[in-house]
Amino acid sequence: MSEPSVAAPRVSTLELFFDLVFVFTITQLSETLAEHLTFGTLGNVLLILAVVWWMYSGYAWLTNAVAPNSTTRRTLLLTGMAGFLLMALAIPEAFGEYGWLFGVSYLVVNVVHSVLFRTAGPGARDAMKILTPLNLVAALLVLGGSLVDEPWRHLLWVLAPILQITGGYVHRAEMHTIAAGHFAERHGLVVIIAIGESILSIGAGFHGMHLGGGAILTAVLALCVAYYLWWFYFSGDDARAAHALAAITDPARRARRALEAWGYAHYPILLGIVITAVGIKTTVGHAFEGLHWGEAVTLSGGVAVYLLGHAAFLARLGLHGVYHRLVAALVVPATIPLGHQMAIAQLAAVVVIMVATAIIEDIPEIRRSGGTAISDFGRTAHES
Repeated sequence: MSEPSVAAPRVSTLELFFDLVFVFTITQLSETLAEHLTFGTLGNVLLILAVVWWMYSGYAWLTNAVAPNSTTRRTLLLTGMAGFLLMALAIPEAFGEYGWLFGVSYLVVNVVHSVLFRTAGPGARDAMKILTPLNLVAALLVLGGSLVDEPWRHLLWVLAPILQITGGYVHRAEMHTIAAGHFAERHGLVVIIAIGESILSIGAGFHGMHLGGGAILTAVLALCVAYYLWWFYFSGDDARAAHALAAITDPARRARRALEAWGYAHYPILLGIVITAVGIKTTVGHAFEGLHWGEAVTLSGGVAVYLLGHAAFLARLGLHGVYHRLVAALVVPATIPLGHQMAIAQLAAVVVIMVATAIIEDIPEIRRSGGTAISDFGRTAHES
């Protein structure tokens, strides 16, 4: 049986530009958490990422159905990009002085999204008749949260993503038409950009620092961690995921699977990137010193959250590699005591675990490839 086709329009450069702006919010979340590494800040990061990621996903679904191929659509998309940029700038004080700016910008992003979807096909427009009011109410909850005192502020923020998630299940999913190749590529680009931005953020931490042995080793190990975050997502699983989505012929099932795998499961993937970047930054300049327990937990916890998210992603699509990631996610936290003794030891141990997991997962493929190569060599020699 031939593989299902995933042929679809490629992600446009304008969509990539949009993603670059969105990922700035990820960088801001990382910087905010690094500056105030507390449970309160982590809770705020979880909430901000939830509402921001929901609307980014909304735009990914939008451009999957409505190509930005006219001046009007491109102008509206630019307006949405401006909203994301202002939200990102407001993130450090989203629950303080600039909450109003975050709330207004988020409302703009929602309104633009709704207007653009009105230019889509009949099915998508009908779906948005239900989703648009819920998204707008969620945006008003976020805006309202910036105008009231605690505990109402956080309560309204918590209600917003709950309402948005509910919206994903109260409309007829078959109204959406998902182009699998474009959909998978779009989300993959966000992940790789987020990983790249985390490297830039970590690199900025070396500014003005003496580049001795500890700093150099930290930089190399940080790159290795980023590489294996890339490896776990892009070592063929991204292509297999697109094929798995394309193989679902029922429109409702395909839409639900897209929501669960690329929507919900990608939330911990991005959260893991944010936390991992924070953890690595704590080792910069302190390679041979012990980390505080919170910093050590962050370093290993970020990688573990990322692996758990990708395991959920693969599980929803019925792809292999789930157990490798689950085991690695359970083993990585065992390095936390090492970090409390010496930061560079924990960072190196995390890399070793990631490398070992990648090798173990690749062994069956290597055996199959090796067997095929030997068989081909033998056949060629016989024919000669």
